Amino acid sequence: MAMISLALCGDVMMGRGIDQLLPWPCEPVLYEPFMRSATEYIALAERVNGPIPRHVEPSYPWGDALRDLQEHQPDVRIVNLETSVTRCATPAPKGINYRMSPENFASLLDGKIDCCVLANNHVLDWGEQGLIDTLHAVRTAGIASAGAGLDLRDACAPGLVSVTGKGRVLVYACAATDSGVPPAWRAGPDRTGVNVLPDFSADTARRIGKEVSENRKAGDLVVVSIHWGGNWGYAIPPEHRRFAHALVDAAGADLIHGHSSHHAKGIEVYRGRLILYGCGDLISDYEGIEGYEAFRDDLVLLYLPQLRVADGMLVSLTMLPYQLRKFRLNRAAPADSQWLRDMLDRESHCFNASITLDESGCLQLRCA
Repeated sequence: MAMISLALCGDVMMGRGIDQLLPWPCEPVLYEPFMRSATEYIALAERVNGPIPRHVEPSYPWGDALRDLQEHQPDVRIVNLETSVTRCATPAPKGINYRMSPENFASLLDGKIDCCVLANNHVLDWGEQGLIDTLHAVRTAGIASAGAGLDLRDACAPGLVSVTGKGRVLVYACAATDSGVPPAWRAGPDRTGVNVLPDFSADTARRIGKEVSENRKAGDLVVVSIHWGGNWGYAIPPEHRRFAHALVDAAGADLIHGHSSHHAKGIEVYRGRLILYGCGDLISDYEGIEGYEAFRDDLVLLYLPQLRVADGMLVSLTMLPYQLRKFRLNRAAPADSQWLRDMLDRESHCFNASITLDESGCLQLRCA
């Protein structure tokens, strides 16, 4: 039985404090209400966990995940890159603006990323030029992109990753305004921007299905990646669940890759297709920020699903638990892995799914 294995995660936010640690940072100036320098985010983290090295290797933020990915050898690695890759100095007037320098994009190369999802509420943080620079950095590196583009056609086009001897993975990406994406960021026929969903209707799912059918070949697997919902809270809005089901039924999606929440959310398997409603952040500079400790956003997951090539059905899902500490992914301690298991099992129970913790410290999905 031929299978394709994926490595999926939520938001990879390489700007601000993370960018300042890497060898070639942007100027640290910020335009936020309470922070004027990206270095202040490093200082917050150091107050909690001690000194953090500077001018680290580009691979530094990935930490233990690099070894684990080498061991598991996924065929395709997909991230939501929630950062503009630019040295543009003119921010969008939105209060919080993420950017990493194009030179520090080497960190994504060290992660051996195959596809960057760009449909999110930070890709245009530095305006049209920032998006153009981001697209240039990603595409020049030979990495597929999806969800934002130079015009509407480009923004709606799938990221295509070929897996030698197995087939192709098509990644469609879109964003909803309930995640904070400004409606004005919507791409147009002659305007750069994001593939912004008009709504969560069945008609919208069918429109995506038409786009899928125009590009899909026999044996292709289809991932639909969606930036939706708020940052905090475990509840799955009913309209999100209906839309995810419609994407399977009407658009032919084999996997729904949801993100925006700063912590992991419940998991569902619908008609044999995996729905990740919220993958949570993977890499961010939130360490030391107070107010949401109950969600344990320092504990993050890397998702490793295996899909059957013949029909896109889910074969298995392994999740690797980490703690983000000193802006680096460290394998989670047993007690933290257990916390993640308990939380995810609780939140997935309503979908008739359960989560176990195996002897190696990995989380495993089981469905009724």
